[in-house]
Amino acid sequence: MELYIGGREQDKLNYVLKNRNIGKEQVWNKLHLWFLEKMKAGEQPEEELREYIRQHPDTVFISDEVGNGIVPLDPFEREYRERLGRMLTEIAAEAERVERVICGIGQRIK
Repeated sequence: MELYIGGREQDKLNYVLKNRNIGKEQVWNKLHLWFLEKMKAGEQPEEELREYIRQHPDTVFISDEVGNGIVPLDPFEREYRERLGRMLTEIAAEAERVERVICGIGQRIK
């Protein structure tokens, strides 16, 4: 499993496809948007994601970072940010590789 994070529009997907020898079918791009939609639907995305990881341990996850910047006033947005951040931390702990991508340039963290 690998995790690539970074700000919005930082060319994370192109970076991954260009620099890692993996197929697009292994990549789960925009994990943060999927997580948000599940939360809006009143679902618990954490458990679904953990099960997916158990079944697909070679997945490459790409997500925007949501924990930087101003804390949202909206309680739902704060909860989303907190829960996604914790889930990304969990994924990073298990991942073989973690990189932050800024301006299309990767910086290896793990």
